[in-house]
Amino acid sequence: MFVVGGESLIDLISEPVGPDGTIRLVAHQGGSPYNCAIALSKLGNDTGFLCPISTDGLGTYLLGPLAEAGVKPLLKDRVEAYTTLAVVTFDAKKSAQYGFYRNADRAFTREGLIAGLPRTLEVFQVGGFCPIEPEDAAVWLDVAQEAARRGATLSMDPNVRPSLVPDFTGYKARLSQFLDVVNLVKVSIEDLGALERNKAVKASDFSAAETEAIVQKYVADFLDRPNMGLVVVTFGEEGSRAFTRSGSAAAEIFPAVPFGDTVGAGDTLMAGILTVLNERGVLNRDGLRGLDSAALGEVLRFGAVVAGLNCRHFGCVPPTRREVEAVLAG
Repeated sequence: MFVVGGESLIDLISEPVGPDGTIRLVAHQGGSPYNCAIALSKLGNDTGFLCPISTDGLGTYLLGPLAEAGVKPLLKDRVEAYTTLAVVTFDAKKSAQYGFYRNADRAFTREGLIAGLPRTLEVFQVGGFCPIEPEDAAVWLDVAQEAARRGATLSMDPNVRPSLVPDFTGYKARLSQFLDVVNLVKVSIEDLGALERNKAVKASDFSAAETEAIVQKYVADFLDRPNMGLVVVTFGEEGSRAFTRSGSAAAEIFPAVPFGDTVGAGDTLMAGILTVLNERGVLNRDGLRGLDSAALGEVLRFGAVVAGLNCRHFGCVPPTRREVEAVLAG
C-alpha cells in the first residue's frame, strides 16, 4: 500500500459578487497530501490516507472524493476538532493572500498515527504542514521512521508555506531531520527560494543565474543526505528537473488544453512520479540512486502528463490511469 500522511483542509476561495465589494467564499476540498493520495489511487495504486477527519459537515465533504477515488482513510475514528481551513483572498493587484486556520489536521497522537499504519507498506509520503510545528514534526518524524521499519520507501513534498512559518531557522532544522531519512524529495523553485530567503518568493524574483545557483546548492545538499536517492525540482511553466547521483534530466510541461488552473499540479506530478518509479521496481534508495539521465527523463515525462491532465480542470481533478495511457500511446 501507498500511504500519504499530512493535512486535508477546505480551501475557501473568495469571489466578488457585487459592485459594493461583497464577496462570497466558495469551498473546495484540498491539502497537498490529500490531493496526492487521490491522484495515487486514481493511477491504480492501493492508497491509504493518514490524517484526522472532523465529525463536522466539512469533514464529511472531504471524505467524498476519497471514497470516490478508492482511498482508504486509515484513522477510523473522526475527531471533534473543526476542519482546517485555508482562506484565499485577493488584493488590488489580484495577488492571492492566504490565511490558515488549523484544527482537525493537528488532532492526532503519535500512538494513533502509528496504529493507523498498515503492517506492511511500500511507500510513505509525508509533507505539507508536517514539519511546521515542533511538536507535530516530532510525531510525524517518528511515524515516518516506523513506516521505514515496516519496509516503506520514504518520500516528501515539503510544500513550504511561509505564512505559516514564524521561525524559519527552527523550521529548516526540522525539515532537515526529515530530509535525512527520506529517499525522495520533490520541491518547487518557490520552495527553494523561500528556504534561501526565509520568506515567500516568486520564481520571477530571481535571475536565471540566481535560480541555477539556488537549484545546484540545494540539490547538492539533498543528495548528500544519507538516505536520499532522487531530487525533483519543479519550475511551473518551465517544467521540471530530476537529479540523482547517476544522472539528471529535464522535461517540459504537458500542455493543458483547454486550460483550467494549476491547483494540485505539483501534487499530481508527485503521484505520477511515485507510480512509475514503483512500477519500474526502483522505488528504494539504491534503485533511485542508480537512475540515469534517460530513465529520469521518462519518469518526468510520465509525471508531466499526469499534472498536465489535471490542469485541464478547475481545482485538483487528477486523471485516471486510462487517461494517462491514452496520452502516452498517442
